[in-house]
Amino acid sequence: MSDFWSIFITVITLFVIFGCLAILIWCIKDKMGVEEGEGMGHTFDGIEEVNNPLPKWWSYMFVFTIVFGLGYLAAYPGLGKWPGLLGWTSSNQSVLSLEESKEAAAEARANQAHKYVQYDQEVVAADARYGEALRKYTSQSVEDLVSMEENAEALKIGQRLFLQNCSQCHGSDAKGGKGFPNLTDDAWLYGGDPATIKLTLMNGRRGMMMPKGGLPITDEEIPAIAEYVFGLNGREHDTELAAKGQAGYMKGCFACHGMDGSGNPMLGAPNLKDDAWLYGGSRKVIAETITNGRTGVMPAWKDLLGEDKIHLITAYVYSLNQD
Repeated sequence: MSDFWSIFITVITLFVIFGCLAILIWCIKDKMGVEEGEGMGHTFDGIEEVNNPLPKWWSYMFVFTIVFGLGYLAAYPGLGKWPGLLGWTSSNQSVLSLEESKEAAAEARANQAHKYVQYDQEVVAADARYGEALRKYTSQSVEDLVSMEENAEALKIGQRLFLQNCSQCHGSDAKGGKGFPNLTDDAWLYGGDPATIKLTLMNGRRGMMMPKGGLPITDEEIPAIAEYVFGLNGREHDTELAAKGQAGYMKGCFACHGMDGSGNPMLGAPNLKDDAWLYGGSRKVIAETITNGRTGVMPAWKDLLGEDKIHLITAYVYSLNQD
């Protein structure tokens, strides 16, 4: 957070705290001109209003919260570069610049340079508790983790990590959804071997099909090309219209999807001959895809999860279509 916003928030907080204190003092003072416990001269329905002070517990509660608020501001970071009396901070940004490498941050953490950084403390504690258990499995190959019964716990750990980090897009059952690949079939865009799955998780993927493939395709040609693609996996289609569409396909679609439409894992270009349609395989959706293109992003997880956890997620994902 920049100094401006830090000071801005602190000033507002102090204004509220001292404002509450001022209101409390104002309410405690007797301004009625009547002794406490005496009647105010007002009656309604036989009930007389009496000059009673604020309950002591109510006043003490407000005093406590005011003192606590001031103490919290003093103990923790808040005002500009003020580190707080405890020297705590919530992130590495105040210790290491954003330009410094992850390796430098890891080395500093190992040297306890961030002993007051809460996140670093939690990472160190978690690594001490779970690190050894993870390394027991990460020293083995993905194939061994999947095939050997004694490694069943590794797949359970991988499944839990998948549910925590991957299920938002791919679903809790890993069967995906519109725009998000099904990980339980064998229709892999980039390849389904352990090394490729791990590479995808580590570095992410960015796929893009340009509108009309970036080719000189006219709007009038799109229905015919869609019909040709629609029929590539053996579905009933208009053969005459598809023949015209094939000519449009050969303008350059084959450069990514192949001459026969079987795709290209090197480019992440889908196989058009199977029934694993990422966005839908109807004529209408195929035409929409050709017209507007598609863009998909799979984020990189190496910095967030680390290679050990990714290794176990890889094993879990790889196991999903090994039955």
